[in-house]
Amino acid sequence: MKETIQSKLIEIEERFQVKVLYAVESGSRAWGFPSKDSDFDVRFIYIHQPQWYLSIDPQGRRN
Repeated sequence: MKETIQSKLIEIEERFQVKVLYAVESGSRAWGFPSKDSDFDVRFIYIHQPQWYLSIDPQGRRN
């Protein structure tokens, strides 16, 4: 599952042109009480490219 999660994080980076700085497991698995049908919850901190922060977007086209 680790490889799947890492692959999805890379996919997010490419799709949204961001850089994931930190990712952590959350939810029931992180707290040590998963059930047999628990999913995998991941939270992450990311940043955009500098030009994203320095631009004005009056048309609201930002993702």
